[in-house]
Amino acid sequence: MPVLPGAEPYRHSGGEVGVLFCHGFTGSPQSLRPWAEHHAARGLTVSLPLLPGHGTRWEDMQLTGWQDWYAEVDRELRLLSERCSQVFVAGLSMGGALALRLAALHGERISGVVVVNPANKVHGLSAHALPVARYLVRSTKGIASDIAKGGVAETGYDRVPLHAAHSLRRFLRRLDGELPRIDQPLLLLRSAQDHVVPAVDSARVLERISSADVREIVLEHSYHVATLDVDADRIFEESLGFIGRLAPIPGKEGTAAVG
Repeated sequence: MPVLPGAEPYRHSGGEVGVLFCHGFTGSPQSLRPWAEHHAARGLTVSLPLLPGHGTRWEDMQLTGWQDWYAEVDRELRLLSERCSQVFVAGLSMGGALALRLAALHGERISGVVVVNPANKVHGLSAHALPVARYLVRSTKGIASDIAKGGVAETGYDRVPLHAAHSLRRFLRRLDGELPRIDQPLLLLRSAQDHVVPAVDSARVLERISSADVREIVLEHSYHVATLDVDADRIFEESLGFIGRLAPIPGKEGTAAVG
């Protein structure tokens, strides 16, 4: 299937400091593209992959699971590590969860973590019905475009495939047990109003990790997809400042590439 317009992966070859960006569940690189481009323009090497099953049609996602999504970002991390002397991971929602698992499993290879509205659990009574319901109902209503800013939309699916949702639930339960292994510096930004991931998820992440260098920022004016919302510029600058405190950021731009 062809990739939806704007959902293409994005990569930029810059300096010795690299950032791996991970998009969210049923979303696409479009939701993080301005963030990645902002860092690329400051001379960083960036990678923003398209996760398997995403960016085409929701039916394609039925055939994938968390192992596929994690394997993609793990592969990109290894490629980025070969190119850069220091690597940071960043993500939105489920992408934040993927970034956290990379930090938990790769340790010193990752210099720091930035997460925006990270997911920690699939909530609600319906979550407990997923093991059975996924065989009876193929999909439910979508979660894309939870954005306060008018005239802005997220390129994501209008349906949530239940097989994939079940896999996400299993992944988040596994990750929760791995969070204490994370000891890298961490910047967590969460929206005061989020209709997809509740604040308790961020609180759980902060409670479980072992990092000593931790900062939490509350985004007062944005909903879940904060990277496309009113507080987007603050996310970009705060994350750049966080990285710049831990690694030398070059002022020289490299060359960008799509795909």
